[in-house]
Amino acid sequence: MKMQITDMNPFKIIVLIVLFLNCTTNDNDTILNQPEEKNQEEKKDFSYLALGDSYTIGESVISQNSFPVQLSKRLESELDIDVETRIIAKTGWRTDDLKNAITNTRIDIPQDLVTLLIGVNNQYQNKPFEQYEKEFPELLQTALGFVNGNTEEVLVISIPDYAFTPFGQTRDVDKISTEIDQYNEFAKSIADKYNITFVEITDITRLGLEQPQLVANDGLHPSGEAYGKFVDLILPFVLEGFKD
Repeated sequence: MKMQITDMNPFKIIVLIVLFLNCTTNDNDTILNQPEEKNQEEKKDFSYLALGDSYTIGESVISQNSFPVQLSKRLESELDIDVETRIIAKTGWRTDDLKNAITNTRIDIPQDLVTLLIGVNNQYQNKPFEQYEKEFPELLQTALGFVNGNTEEVLVISIPDYAFTPFGQTRDVDKISTEIDQYNEFAKSIADKYNITFVEITDITRLGLEQPQLVANDGLHPSGEAYGKFVDLILPFVLEGFKD
């Protein structure tokens, strides 16, 4: 015999209704508590090591305007990655100073990118050119070691020409430019030897007298705007490495 709901005890009906509601609620909770699917890939960590002197640390500009920091921000924007930037540089450093600093600094390996810009203080302090000929290749080999020998992950940046600044105009400008060219030609020859990209930014700094906004307030170093122009030239080489 089939029992009709109307024949049931009212208490039993209430119990059935409560059980039904609990089951419905539990089902909904199961759906709501399921983890959401990730629609975007997690950002990659990218390690960038900048080696150099005052031109790398950004003397006389705020740190955010130095070329390594500007480059990092552009990479984060272009590639949607997190860039960990480390700068080993100090105003006045020569090649030997940079070598010593690297030796005494713990650096994680591998890095994803290393830039090297060094030599102006060898020239400015009238050190023998032979010192640069010996120590620059050693620094470049060290930079390669930080990227496990991947030549596509090292960039050599040319030395700016400070002859085209108010400070430089108080010196022998022809001597400065001639010697800066000598240093850059050697650095490029070593970079070419190792099949490493050499980024020419010197011409930008040679606009410093006709475009004063490219010179920092100290009358000697590049401005944040000039460093931004450096990055415009450097960035495509870094992005090219991501296409490979």
